[in-house]
Amino acid sequence: MSFLTPLALLGAAIVGPIIVAMYLLKLRREERVISSTFLWQRMVRDVEANAPWQKLRRNLLLLLQLLLMLLLVLALARPFLPVTGISGTNLIIIFDRSTSMLATDEPPTRLEAARRQALALIDQLPDNGRATIITIGGQMEAPIAASSDRRELRRIIANIQPSYSTQSDLTQALTLASALAAREPDSEVAIISDGNVTIPDGLRVPARVRYFPIGRASDNVAINAIALQPGPFEQTLFVQAINYGNSPVTRRLSLYYDGILANAVDLTIDPGREQSWTETLPTTVAVVEARLDENGDALPVDDRAYAVSPQRETVKVRLVSDGNRFLETGLSLLPGLEVTRVPTTTLTFTESAAEIPLTIFDGVTPTELPPGNLLFIGPLRSTELFTITGEFDFPLIRPVALEDPLLRNVRLSDVNILRALRIVPGSWARVIVDSDGGPLLLAGEREGRRIIVLAFDLHLSDFPLTIGFPLLLSNMIDYLLPVSSVQLTTGQPIVAPVDSSIEEVRVIRPDGRVASSRDGQVQVQANQTFYTDTELPGIYTLEERRGNEVITSRRFAINLFAPNESQITPQRDLVIPQISGAQSTVARERDGRQEIWRWLALAALLVLLIEWLYYQRNTLTLLRERWRRRTA
Repeated sequence: MSFLTPLALLGAAIVGPIIVAMYLLKLRREERVISSTFLWQRMVRDVEANAPWQKLRRNLLLLLQLLLMLLLVLALARPFLPVTGISGTNLIIIFDRSTSMLATDEPPTRLEAARRQALALIDQLPDNGRATIITIGGQMEAPIAASSDRRELRRIIANIQPSYSTQSDLTQALTLASALAAREPDSEVAIISDGNVTIPDGLRVPARVRYFPIGRASDNVAINAIALQPGPFEQTLFVQAINYGNSPVTRRLSLYYDGILANAVDLTIDPGREQSWTETLPTTVAVVEARLDENGDALPVDDRAYAVSPQRETVKVRLVSDGNRFLETGLSLLPGLEVTRVPTTTLTFTESAAEIPLTIFDGVTPTELPPGNLLFIGPLRSTELFTITGEFDFPLIRPVALEDPLLRNVRLSDVNILRALRIVPGSWARVIVDSDGGPLLLAGEREGRRIIVLAFDLHLSDFPLTIGFPLLLSNMIDYLLPVSSVQLTTGQPIVAPVDSSIEEVRVIRPDGRVASSRDGQVQVQANQTFYTDTELPGIYTLEERRGNEVITSRRFAINLFAPNESQITPQRDLVIPQISGAQSTVARERDGRQEIWRWLALAALLVLLIEWLYYQRNTLTLLRERWRRRTA
């Protein structure tokens, strides 16, 4: 045991003799003359005992007062015991709340064990100490900084929630900790984690860094891939699991189709290897959930994965044309389209983009453009989107961006065009296919909607007779009617197009909570929906509503595919360069101190109470007798 203020022990050498001297010195009393001393023998003995510097008699009050003095002096000296922990007055705690901290090898979880360690460090703070708490795992947060309020610090630590992040990065946290430590000379950084973190390069922390490892086990099996591949008559399900442990395991994989258990298989996986399962499903299956049994697994959160069928629902397409067999036949071969042809004399459109998201103009240009995405084929006059300045014959085709998705698997070298329109594109457009006379294929976005312009009439070329025509038509429809990505990982935002006539967008989370655009949790900008609170794995349902009516509903599967978090083997040390030259961050036995002055002060208070009760024993006895008589 050591002392922080050992000079306070001198108080015992000063106060102790004073207390003893008070018992040795004679008490001053008034003298009286009496007739006889036979009845006053006890008084005479008391006078002799109080003569100066007589032999000290045994006295319980004296012992209690000396003990009280000793306890108070020891408390003022601030004794402490060396323990594993911290010793600085400015403590910066970096708390890992990532997915791997949900492993159950530390009861009940690593996160709770880290919480207990953080509370122990707060208890070790000296009286003038301050603490800052920084959480990592997903987005870095600093809920409290340089606070000496221990109650608030404990409350913050108790309220730290896990983050289903795909990676834990110490870069931002150590940068912030370095900036805070540079202001205080007696600073110390404590990292509470299982060590599965990314350490920045080239950073030297201007304080002592201590690492408190959490966790013991390394065995874990996770589902690291799941997909539903659509087909014309069936779907193909692919599920893959990986063994991050050190020994072979056999785990049961259960498959649920639309919430109903449909199949279960046993997978035997060697250490560090993957095992997959493939089967065909009916096209009517919309949601698949894969589960691994939790037998012998330390991290159950990565034992589930979800997949949503990416098949596009039937979409209404409006074709404004006087008749084009090539175009109508090509559109009829594309799945998921309900094409309605209207004559070119109908140039007034009242439907919203949610009702008809795509309009195709074949050889006609309306005076007022309808809402939704647009495809122009051989437009006859200028619009607000582009300008037509004339025509040119026999253009020499020159593709500009062969890697563009619109030209995927499309060959244009054998295409012959009799006549094309000379188009001056707007700033919104990018040229996909160019020629010696001007662009032949334009694509781009303006005001949240997608637009494609084909600068020639299909009847004035042999393009519809080539294999490239249906392929280009399919690519254009995929671009104009994109299927939102339905397979995401935790933390990725949900982004989906939305019509301007929609009044409200809701997102139903896997835990049942509902987020709405009306309360600002769902953002709607430029006919796009953005929802970013996707850290919880599961199925998210996005609803577009007009009043109380649900116009469209889409599902999104968000999974935790995080190899860095599924590899739960704890690290025993972290290499973090410090200005002092140290590299290791492992906390050793004598790195911290646990002060015990509070217990000494409590013992002193108890001794003071006993001393007072003993001093007032006669009065207490008298009061007790009076109480007994009164009650009798």
